[in-house]
Amino acid sequence: MFEDLKKSIDKGLDYAFINAEKLAQAAKDLAKENKLTKEEAKKLYEVLLKKSEEAKKTLEADVQVLIKNTLKKMNVPVQDDLKKLEERIKKLESGKKAPIKAKPAPKVVKSAKPKSPKAK
Repeated sequence: MFEDLKKSIDKGLDYAFINAEKLAQAAKDLAKENKLTKEEAKKLYEVLLKKSEEAKKTLEADVQVLIKNTLKKMNVPVQDDLKKLEERIKKLESGKKAPIKAKPAPKVVKSAKPKSPKAK
C-alpha cells in the first residue's frame, strides 16, 4: 500500500513538470492501468493538466519570493529601488540653482613646540 502511494506521489510530481503531449500519454497510461473509460481518461487528462499548471504557477511564485528575499538579505537593489533613486535625482536636478561651491578646508597650522635643551 505504501509503495503504491509513493508511486502515485512520484507520478504526480512528474506530471507537474511535463509538457502537454507527455501529459496526455501519461493520462492514457494511467487510464489503461486503472481500466478507465475514454470519458474518465479525458477527465483524468484535464485534471492532470490543471494540476500541472497550478504546480508550475506555485513553483514560479515561490521562486520569485525566494529570489526577492535573497536579494534583500544581500542588500542588492531591485528595480523599484533604482526607479526611486532615478526619480529623486530628476527631482533634485529639476530644482537645481547655481551650483554650490564647496568651501575649502581650513588650513591646519602646526604650532612649533619649543625644543627642550639637550642634556650634555
